Amino acid sequence: MQTASSKHELRSQLAEHRGKRIVFVPTMGALHEGHASLMRQARALAGAEGIVVASIFLNPVQFDNAGDLATYPQTPEADLAVCRCCGVDFVFMPTPDTMYCADRSMVLEENCLSNVLCGARRPGHFAGVCLVVSKLFNIVQPTDAVFGKKDYQQLAILRRMVRDLDIPVTIHGAEIVREADGLALSSRNVRLTPEHRAAAPAIHRSLLAARVQYEQGTPAAEVCRHVIDTLFRIPGVRVDYVELVDAETLHELQQPSRPALLAVAAYFGEVRLIDNVELPALS
Repeated sequence: MQTASSKHELRSQLAEHRGKRIVFVPTMGALHEGHASLMRQARALAGAEGIVVASIFLNPVQFDNAGDLATYPQTPEADLAVCRCCGVDFVFMPTPDTMYCADRSMVLEENCLSNVLCGARRPGHFAGVCLVVSKLFNIVQPTDAVFGKKDYQQLAILRRMVRDLDIPVTIHGAEIVREADGLALSSRNVRLTPEHRAAAPAIHRSLLAARVQYEQGTPAAEVCRHVIDTLFRIPGVRVDYVELVDAETLHELQQPSRPALLAVAAYFGEVRLIDNVELPALS
């Protein structure tokens, strides 16, 4: 496995591999089993003849909360060990100064999918995501990229970005990886207090119960209310949103015959957790 910290160095390393299938996994570090699953999926997609590239870059442009950026865990040595174990061939580890010019003036905004859910509550977040991912795509020039479904809105926006900008990258969604008790893996989980860590699996349990209700024909508003009521009973938890939306547009579900998404964001103390469950189209 080779590492690079500059754009020129990475491009030089990848030059001899152009023409092969190059599968890319962008991360912000603090890697866990969820990230590892993305890398293993990338390795399977690349096969024996292709290559896997991962990036580890804590992107300051996508943080709307300076405190969240300051407390985001950084574990570079452990991250490299995860990459090595998952069959990654190249790891790009730039600094903010490498990625962004001091007088940068370009922005890249999506104006439909990013106006709801997390985007409505985190101004500028998805513009920062689109900017850094587009830059990474230009640097790596992958044929494929893998993103997790836990950040479902991000996945949808990036699919829209490559579609609308004709970026020749195939986006693959990977299923959410969970702890044994159902909590979706996240780099932020290490910041949970013991009490909140014990309570956090209630998010997934409430989503599973709500999915059953939805499949039985319960109206969307009642389905969301069930999840809200469950989380409201947990001390120290503040619900940011619970919404049932069209799985493609992320806006209000107009037709139950379309696939849907039930998405949740909640603060457990100071830690914001997100989760979701895909809902089937109803006949």
